[in-house]
Amino acid sequence: MADSRTATLYRMVLPDHICPFGVRAKQILQSEGFEVDDQILRSREEVEAFKAEHDVATTPLVFIDGEQIGGSDDLERYLAQVD
Repeated sequence: MADSRTATLYRMVLPDHICPFGVRAKQILQSEGFEVDDQILRSREEVEAFKAEHDVATTPLVFIDGEQIGGSDDLERYLAQVD
């Protein structure tokens, strides 16, 4: 695999809730050697606008090399295929 791999992760971190799937996705990416551009969605309004913009039902959402991968389960399947 390439020496420097980057991923962009959009995840929800609200004052009263940190999405466990976003935490999991970040941990997976870091354990696989990715530099993570961690984009935090800090309000319910930001989360809802983001989901509408990307036509997704949930967060987190991972992008690798500009390709939309999906959430943490999708990320695990993606990485299993490319290894």
